[in-house]
Amino acid sequence: MKILHLDTNHPLLIDQLQAMGFENDEDYTSSKAEIEAKIHNYDGIIIRSRFGIDQQFLDAAKHLKFIGRLGAGLENIDVDYAQKKGIQLLSAPEGNRNAVGEQALGMLLSLFNKLNKADREVRSGKWLREANRGIELDGRTVGIIGYGNMGKSFAKKLRGFDVDVLCYDIKSNVGDANARQVSLKEFQEKVDVVSLHTPQTPLTLKMINLDFINAFTKPFWFINTARGKSVVTDDLVTAIKSGKILGAGLDVLEYEKSSFEDLFTSEMPEAFKYLIHSDNVLLTPHIAGWTIESKEKLAQTIVDKIKALSKL
Repeated sequence: MKILHLDTNHPLLIDQLQAMGFENDEDYTSSKAEIEAKIHNYDGIIIRSRFGIDQQFLDAAKHLKFIGRLGAGLENIDVDYAQKKGIQLLSAPEGNRNAVGEQALGMLLSLFNKLNKADREVRSGKWLREANRGIELDGRTVGIIGYGNMGKSFAKKLRGFDVDVLCYDIKSNVGDANARQVSLKEFQEKVDVVSLHTPQTPLTLKMINLDFINAFTKPFWFINTARGKSVVTDDLVTAIKSGKILGAGLDVLEYEKSSFEDLFTSEMPEAFKYLIHSDNVLLTPHIAGWTIESKEKLAQTIVDKIKALSKL
């Protein structure tokens, strides 16, 4: 069987697949059209987010048996059409869930303790202790939206704190010893912190908007390590200005390209200008699951799933 690798990954991926008897080709530079012209030669492809896999591409992939994605989400793939064609879709949320959980916690603690603001001030010669007095996480209620691999990982990280952890998910019976599953109404009544851990689907696109935000009883802190397009940035900024959202840690942005490798190419949106100048906003470039360890874990997860698939 022949596999085409479309993005660079940890070397163990090709090494182990080769040892299993797969023939591996690499093409990290050709255009989508050029890949499409030769994809009929391959039984499998490995991709991160280089380009979308649509119906036209899948029709050209006449012998494709699986698509391995080095990441958690599958929104860049026409999932329904791929499944109709009998193509197995392999993602790897198990590979970077720990990294995402750690980043979410790190962002939250940094916001509570004004670490980035204080760091910038000291570097510029300012020594403002009272202006950087923080708040403590203990005693607060942390709410997690989306209680799958990522949400569960974040909840596990919170076990060392004296906090109440609630989760909301469209699936029933997903709560565990680390988080109590509640209705959306109870969730919005009780939480002090909201951490988003949902995939990108039609249900989650633009989910965090003013109506959703204003339904919360208390002002809250917001963390997003999931997908940028789940948040209406203009509405987020409005809520920050009004004090309804006390601060935000954003690893992902509405303006990201689908490849996640770049932001907008046109004029900078006004809402983003506000975010980059806000002391109570922390921004990172889609790196929550992007650690040295997760790179290896993601690759190993895909290898293990291909191995299991080949035994069927």
